[in-house]
Amino acid sequence: MKAYELDKFGIENLRIVDAAMPEPGDDEVLVKVHSASLNYRDLMVVNGQYNPRMKLPVVPLSDAAGEVTAVGKNVVSRRVGERVMPLFVQKWFDGRLDVPASRSSLGGDARSNGVLREYAAFNERSVVSIPEYLSFAEAATLPCTALTAWNALVESGKLQKGETVLTLGTGGVSIFAVQIAKLFGARVIATSSSDAKIEKLKALGADETINYRSTPDWEQKVLEWTGGQGVDHVVEVGGAGTIEKSVASVRMGGEIAMIGALSGGASVDTVPIFMRAISLNGIFVGSKAMFERMLKEFTRAELRPVIDREFSFDEAPEALRYMQKGEHFGKIVINYERH
Repeated sequence: MKAYELDKFGIENLRIVDAAMPEPGDDEVLVKVHSASLNYRDLMVVNGQYNPRMKLPVVPLSDAAGEVTAVGKNVVSRRVGERVMPLFVQKWFDGRLDVPASRSSLGGDARSNGVLREYAAFNERSVVSIPEYLSFAEAATLPCTALTAWNALVESGKLQKGETVLTLGTGGVSIFAVQIAKLFGARVIATSSSDAKIEKLKALGADETINYRSTPDWEQKVLEWTGGQGVDHVVEVGGAGTIEKSVASVRMGGEIAMIGALSGGASVDTVPIFMRAISLNGIFVGSKAMFERMLKEFTRAELRPVIDREFSFDEAPEALRYMQKGEHFGKIVINYERH
């Protein structure tokens, strides 16, 4: 089979190699990968920012969708021909996250190679079925990004109808957060640096939008639109560069879901966090049980992911370079039909 290997950091060092076809173990399924999607984490892995001491070579990427082509002798829950997605955290099935499970996330080191390869073997418990209404390309966007947004708002955030959600930017997590918030009947305030993207946010259902380039003090606008109270939930993907504004934007007793670190910035004044009883929750994707609850709700609503652009398997480096530009709206997908 063909696979991408990274033998030293940098997109220019990501190369297609001939690799041995995996053999499924007794409890494993062999999956022919049809599509994968990119997360910002993948770009960090390839550029050496995720773990500069990572052992190489490594096969990157964590999110994929494919078809079961073979099963081990003990497999009872999966069948040949079934369409499946591997879990991002392969050993987190339910309950609280622990250290061993956290180390099983795909595409983060050579011990748990990722999905930028034509075939991969997974434990039968570590895959979930793809809803019938979704294509492989659409399904490939769900395991990390959609589940992270779902965990932030629904599982951790206990989102209720009529509450207000603030989303930052137009990457995959933020776009899924808008969709999930509207699915639950919430009001959405969304930010972007682009007026063109703001129009797309409005079309997606965002109730109010802010261009944070032309309105750098956007937290003041959020407070104005919420009667000085602040929002109930912030889906915080910026990190140090935006956290102070997020703290200023959330109501007393509200919740900030900490997901990403896309921007740098100064240290954070922690006094408002405890003085206003703000919950600051770190979100690390989610468990299999959460994933299945999300898929049930998505299927009921036939919620479709927003895909910005699709690339072929041979164009994987170009897909990463496109992500690096930061111009995308929603998800970037790689389809494995080779050109």
